[in-house]
Amino acid sequence: MLEALLKGKRGLVVGIANEHSIAAGCAFAFRAAGAEVAVTYANEKSRPYVTPVAEQLDASLFLPLDVEADGQMEAVFEAIRSKWDVLDFVVHSIAYCPKNDLHGPVSECSKAGFAQAMDISVHSLIRMTRLAIPLMPKGGSILTMSYYGAEKVVDHYNIMGPVKSALEGTVRYLAAELGPRQIRVNAISPGPLRTRAGSGIDHFDELVDAAQKRAPERSLVSIEDVGHIAVGLVSDLSCKVTGNIAYVDGGYHVQA
Repeated sequence: MLEALLKGKRGLVVGIANEHSIAAGCAFAFRAAGAEVAVTYANEKSRPYVTPVAEQLDASLFLPLDVEADGQMEAVFEAIRSKWDVLDFVVHSIAYCPKNDLHGPVSECSKAGFAQAMDISVHSLIRMTRLAIPLMPKGGSILTMSYYGAEKVVDHYNIMGPVKSALEGTVRYLAAELGPRQIRVNAISPGPLRTRAGSGIDHFDELVDAAQKRAPERSLVSIEDVGHIAVGLVSDLSCKVTGNIAYVDGGYHVQA
């Protein structure tokens, strides 16, 4: 179904934690569609979990990227420039909030926790985009991952709701700013998935069960489902699609 749709394209995928992560689902779909991919790992602790994924992908580049570490993001994009010279797409699939702030009420979120959540989850997209622009002289596509909690209050999502709201606002402003360069910026908003990142949310199993019962399709989405829409959004089929939030949630977001 996806074969050759991305033939000749090259992309960076940031945020693979293991083979079950959303970013991995996207990367596998990109490869199936014919793209070359560069992938990153957050630190040495995470590297053993990401290495098998990079090997399965036959990744052209496998690089460390802690977005809080000075110079690492710049080094990744310099390596891409040296290897490929150009870049067709970027997937930003990272978010973080300290556990105490994530599990507590929004009114009790610490200043430091909020700042760190915004830096890793939102500002890193801005920095990534800034570095990608020179590598996209003929245009390109930038994707990030959001969640329905950005739009409506979701129990136990807490401070990540406002953080994802900021991310979606950033997507719209970047899309407007980069449109004249033919660089498209979109977000995918998947329903709850049983990933390592998702499991960090308090009462996550309850959230997953509720989503499955309320979604019109009465089923959960998979990382493969997210990967398929990601391929479409970075392909030329979506050449006029930018500033959008693409829901991949079995219709959950239409329910009152």
